[in-house]
Amino acid sequence: MSIRSKVKVPPMKLRDLAGKDFPEIDDVLAGPAGDLEIAALTSDSRKAGAGTLFAALAGSKTDGAGFLADAAGRGAVAAVAAHPADAGIPVLPVSNPRRFLAIAAARFYGAQPETMVAVTGTAGKTSVASFTRQIWAHAGYAAAQIGTTGVVSPTRNDYGSLTTPDPVALHALLAELAAEGVTHAAMEASSHGLDQSRLDGVLLAAGGFTNLGRDHMDYHPTIESYMAAKMRLFDTLLPKGAPAVIFADDEWSAEATRVARDAGLQVLTVGRNGDYLALKRVEHFRHKQMAEIHFGDEIFEVDIPLAGDFQVANALVAAGLAVSTGTPAAAVMAALEKLQGASGRLELVGQTSDGALCYVDYAHKPDALENVLSSVRPFTTGRVVVVFGCGGDRDKGKRPIMGEVATRLADVVIVTDDNPRSEVPEVIRSEIMAAAPQAREIGDRAAAIRHAVSILGPGDTLIVAGKGHEEGQTIGTTVLSFSDHVELRKALEEKGS
Repeated sequence: MSIRSKVKVPPMKLRDLAGKDFPEIDDVLAGPAGDLEIAALTSDSRKAGAGTLFAALAGSKTDGAGFLADAAGRGAVAAVAAHPADAGIPVLPVSNPRRFLAIAAARFYGAQPETMVAVTGTAGKTSVASFTRQIWAHAGYAAAQIGTTGVVSPTRNDYGSLTTPDPVALHALLAELAAEGVTHAAMEASSHGLDQSRLDGVLLAAGGFTNLGRDHMDYHPTIESYMAAKMRLFDTLLPKGAPAVIFADDEWSAEATRVARDAGLQVLTVGRNGDYLALKRVEHFRHKQMAEIHFGDEIFEVDIPLAGDFQVANALVAAGLAVSTGTPAAAVMAALEKLQGASGRLELVGQTSDGALCYVDYAHKPDALENVLSSVRPFTTGRVVVVFGCGGDRDKGKRPIMGEVATRLADVVIVTDDNPRSEVPEVIRSEIMAAAPQAREIGDRAAAIRHAVSILGPGDTLIVAGKGHEEGQTIGTTVLSFSDHVELRKALEEKGS
């Protein structure tokens, strides 16, 4: 997500940007380096210009310390690095340059929406952020959301690509939102973003946790380290006493609750086992669900206009975030009846002339695929048909797991391509089909969608899973224009639906 702030920010002295958060450089900042005027921040040496502070970040392939001289040559007046080198400009030795950049960006841009919340978890982050924004907007607040599908506010709807933007882009954006009058904002907190300190410096009023499943095992060595990264939201970023809204019905809920309690947060659980917003009963229909929700002594019967148990869970976490930050419960429950699903999250794209429903869903990990297939079963009188694949250059271990999930929960499984990137697509498909030997293999994703629609009969439900809101298919290093929504609508038109 590339964001150029429209907010004019005056230069700041380097010592003011650092504050007292980095005692290891207090002596350096007490000297002439502390008086340097900083006019811009970047972690990309190619974007350095006059008055820039360059943060040398270590990546998976290169260390930014190798670009100190390049940044200086382009006009940078100072830099921070874990391993300083001579670059002809002051290079401040900080143990965590990523955190320095985030804290400095927060101070540089200054303004943020008054009420900021963040949600973490494997699945549901986009929906929770979207639902929280919608609840606040329904209650009369100027609200925004930041995440996988981009930025939505009263004045913009910008498509994006990163769950958690880099800290310079993030704080530039927050300053813009505050300037346009946004008072409430909900953002997604990915494990990468949390682990890389991208949210450090965001003044959070509350945080949420949805669930934990297998994902990003190409980045995190174990599921425990993956959970620990998620929990930085609770044990590091939220101030003591802040609400931690935790979905209570996941196998990792108890661990999230333990971490939040140990951090001195106000633990608020939601769900069937929740004690803040307790879900007592759910009735499933094709296009909605009726939920009985208890809040203290109050009982609400709410028609949530979305399909799937997991959407009720997401709605409860969003409701918990809204209530715990000051929105009246009655207003929150009224807003739940007006929710619109986030793009590509069990999104009904159309139906055949004989009533088969066709959905697009972002599920690209085992738990998410299991949730979406399980969610449509109660209202499917015919067959559940699923089209999905797995991305290249990502966690290979999930491929047979997803094949098993699809085979177990769907009646017809079609394995196709999904962003193969640098890998051989046929190899990816074969690794999925090792656990789905009866699946149909159609590599061309558009052809797979057309075939799935062509075989639908009365009462069937089709799930096209994996890409959701995405508008491209990455093959090699080329991103080709591709949308599951567009291809599904084309196939429905060909079928005469």
